[in-house]
Amino acid sequence: MPFIDNKQVFLKLYSMSTRHVKEYVKRVASIDQEQYPSWDLNRPLPKLPVPDLHRTLTKYEDILQPILTPIQLKKAKELILDFSQKGGHGEHLQELLALEAETKENWAFSWWLDDMYMKIRLPLPVNSNPGMVFPKQCFSDRREQLRYAARLISGILDYKTIIDARGLPVDRARHNKKGQPLCMEQYYRLFTSYRVPGIKKDSLISNNSHLLPDPEHIIVICKNQFFVLDVVINFTRLSEEDLCTQLGRICKMAEENKEGVDPVGILTAAYRDRWALARGKLMEESTNRDSLDAIERSIFVLCLDSAVPVTLNHRNSIDEIQNNVRDDVSLASQMLHGLGTRINSANRWYDKTMQFIIAEDGACGLNYEHSPSEGIAVVQLIEHLLKYMEEIRRKLVRMQSICEIPQPRRLQWKINSDIESDIQAAAENIDRIIDDLDLYILRFERFGREFPKSQNMSPDSFIQLALQLTYYKIHNKLVSTYESASVRRFRLGRVDNIRANTPAALEWVRAMIGETDATDEEKMVLLRKAMQRQTDIMTQTILGHGMDCHLLGLKEIALEHGLPMPAIFEDESFRISNHFSLSTSQVPTTMDAFMCYGPVVPDGYGVCYNPHPGWILVCVTSFKRHHDTHSDHFAFTLESSLLQMQELCLKTREPRTVLLNGERPNGGHKNGARGDERNMSPGTRKSKLVRQRTMPFPEVNGK
Repeated sequence: MPFIDNKQVFLKLYSMSTRHVKEYVKRVASIDQEQYPSWDLNRPLPKLPVPDLHRTLTKYEDILQPILTPIQLKKAKELILDFSQKGGHGEHLQELLALEAETKENWAFSWWLDDMYMKIRLPLPVNSNPGMVFPKQCFSDRREQLRYAARLISGILDYKTIIDARGLPVDRARHNKKGQPLCMEQYYRLFTSYRVPGIKKDSLISNNSHLLPDPEHIIVICKNQFFVLDVVINFTRLSEEDLCTQLGRICKMAEENKEGVDPVGILTAAYRDRWALARGKLMEESTNRDSLDAIERSIFVLCLDSAVPVTLNHRNSIDEIQNNVRDDVSLASQMLHGLGTRINSANRWYDKTMQFIIAEDGACGLNYEHSPSEGIAVVQLIEHLLKYMEEIRRKLVRMQSICEIPQPRRLQWKINSDIESDIQAAAENIDRIIDDLDLYILRFERFGREFPKSQNMSPDSFIQLALQLTYYKIHNKLVSTYESASVRRFRLGRVDNIRANTPAALEWVRAMIGETDATDEEKMVLLRKAMQRQTDIMTQTILGHGMDCHLLGLKEIALEHGLPMPAIFEDESFRISNHFSLSTSQVPTTMDAFMCYGPVVPDGYGVCYNPHPGWILVCVTSFKRHHDTHSDHFAFTLESSLLQMQELCLKTREPRTVLLNGERPNGGHKNGARGDERNMSPGTRKSKLVRQRTMPFPEVNGK
């Protein structure tokens, strides 16, 4: 059958191919519209407010108290007082910031983006790009892998028609002004953005210009080689069958040419300044410019990975190895960094916003460049996409097939000795980073988010305080804690920071570990006080009155106006307050999928948690080179903290009969204890990880 070159026929086929995704999106959107009919989706979102200066400084002083020495704190308080004087530096900068806010859609957006991402010079894998693990697939052979990949490509392209039309259902706030519409701009950047490396600062560019035609190709990476896969040919989008055929051709071409391949993709894993210099060298050759242009303008990247041996499972996963099953740590590592240059780390292009990964052994997921979007938006999109793919698979919708399809095009590179050296250095560096990363994944199954709810507690605050307790148990102190809080209620809203390291948290933690004498009832009072403080900070932050973005804005406005930098921002207390030894985020999913990321400082932890109704998944990362941080020990201690908090709740609850899930608790709890544990007193229950805490951990003390 010849190619279809009649645009009207194409539009008809195109309409048929998108009808199902439109129906799916309309159905999803109608649920929220019925729930929250009072919100007018046509009204523009409000602008991000400029918080009150004195309230911000009060919050700042509050979070400094648990993390500074008395001498440091005394000096910091003096600097805060001086900064807040009437007619002083603080008020002047506040006035300038208010004027700036009047001229911008979102006064914080550009400063925040540069500070969080564009000016960071560390390599993207582990340090910036998160990895997401999808539900594992079972492929009996290569053909099944490619069929799934073709279905994924087709589903993304269907969904992209809605994104391009800006027709996604509007996300809604779930508490504090329920139903309030949220900014959707993050979604619309996912398939149009690209991060370009620069010297001292990167750039986030978008290819959604009306001056250029929309891209009609994706990039497929197989065995470290790059291929252009045109998904639209002569106005006709390829069917799943045709996509599968093209993917098969790519695999064959890659296999035939696998020897002596220059792993150019690993350059995107280099330090950003070094990658910027190497990219400049590549651009000197027109062949390389064409290849870079094809990658940067593509819709997304698909990585067809090699299978990973189960022997690379985490050292504690003996059962999985015996059953030939890859464990959570192995799957997460593949999505996060590819498991090294000898396996799949060079089978990537880390600057591309969306990199879908499908391996021969059924491991599937995503590595995404973080600057255009937060994890919550990515997860929302992926879950809708996977559910939509399943619906379409059941309906067996097939597009018209094209019989004669040109071969996919392999991208060519001209590599000189300088670039070869850059590639070698980047490969050695990323392998060092991977070897240094300590990743542990805890599946805590004693209870989930329903238990805190049954105690009239916020599940997120419950987990955040468990993290504070855990850190204190291990390190005998609290530290600056980062928890991302969405400010998408406002135009171009991204995130601000909820800080759990409050004086109230410290007072409760000390009582819990016995540093201060307290009865169980007094501990519970302190817990609820700390939890209320955590909830108050969260509420103020999501409503646009966060502390961190405000302080950043005051600092940046001083730089922009050439004013002397106030001493409050040059003191060591400001550096300590922004050294996030605990970088945390709640990224919930409805399916058995999860996200993970690395620590943001050398001596810190990255903690991504996913509370399900009856269990909690926690991904903990740290660096091995810092001898005081061990991800598995942190996870074990976190489990003991969660159980300790549960026992406190059960021992101090009011003596009343409560039906949970239709069952009488009898000393148990919702979604928690199993079997005969329900009839055990709280004091006699201990998990194996609680018992492990009685064993010595000499490595924690550096011995």
